[in-house]
Amino acid sequence: MKFWVWTSIDRTATDEALTEKYSQLRANGITGVFLADGIDDREFQIVRSCGLELHCWMITTNCREPEVREQHPDWYMVSRSGKSSLTDPPYVHYYRWLSPILPEVRDHITARAQRLAEHPLVQGVHLDYVRYPDVILPVGLWKEYGLDQSEEMADYDFDYSERVREVVRADMGWDPLDLTDPSHNQDWLHYRYKSVTTLVDQVTRFVHEYGKEITAAVFPTPSMARKICRQDWDKWTLDLFCPMIYHSFYNEQVDWIGKCMLENIAATPVPICAGLYMPAFGNPAEFSQALQIVHQRGGAGVSLFGDVSDEYWRVFRDFVSSV
Repeated sequence: MKFWVWTSIDRTATDEALTEKYSQLRANGITGVFLADGIDDREFQIVRSCGLELHCWMITTNCREPEVREQHPDWYMVSRSGKSSLTDPPYVHYYRWLSPILPEVRDHITARAQRLAEHPLVQGVHLDYVRYPDVILPVGLWKEYGLDQSEEMADYDFDYSERVREVVRADMGWDPLDLTDPSHNQDWLHYRYKSVTTLVDQVTRFVHEYGKEITAAVFPTPSMARKICRQDWDKWTLDLFCPMIYHSFYNEQVDWIGKCMLENIAATPVPICAGLYMPAFGNPAEFSQALQIVHQRGGAGVSLFGDVSDEYWRVFRDFVSSV
């Protein structure tokens, strides 16, 4: 088993502070980091010198690049109600999404991944937000946003931009906006699933050409991912999946992690590393339960998101030493 954390580059920290951070992670049993976002030779070197695997954590179709917003507004997804995610993003201000249906978007994202993969200290590229916006939020978040998403709503159903409609008309002979029931039209659903898979396949080819691994943070199970964000991830040929099995987001208990692991392992031969959301655990015993469940279900490891206190690290070290 391998053990990961999601963390971020800290360009303000001293060499000593970064060495302490990564040495402590290694001492606690962590074997690798998914490090966002970009390239920093100094921090990369420290991560590697501390004996950790280094995978660059890359935000994918969710675009946070000012130059893209300025130069390519036509790359952004548009909702069925006509709202551009560039100027009227759903849910939160950073939900600005590029359309994987457009070849130039796929090429742009692939070029970003290549720049990471070609770095000599980088051992892998870790894709995140490689999907459409949530057409249906995890049920645990509905109250926070004042929504009932029992059915798909036009404001959250993407992509109906002019550019994309042109591409779809050329490919399929129909316009998505003319569909009687786009929420349940299987051709339109699968067209969007395939657009993300095509992007991932293209990125994977180039990353593998550099001899690097490619991994991804994905939604809890393939069936949920298809329903929530058009992410057909069990069709991807990656080296490792990290499904974000954040049970509290779905109003579930810890044992739900095991149910997700069973579906995931049955769905793909690619190793599954369970993503665990640390704030969801009410006490160290629940965290220990989650770790044991992942191991019993055949997981390839875990990845931790969120702060980990000393008492939780003790639980983690005990688990690592036992497997």
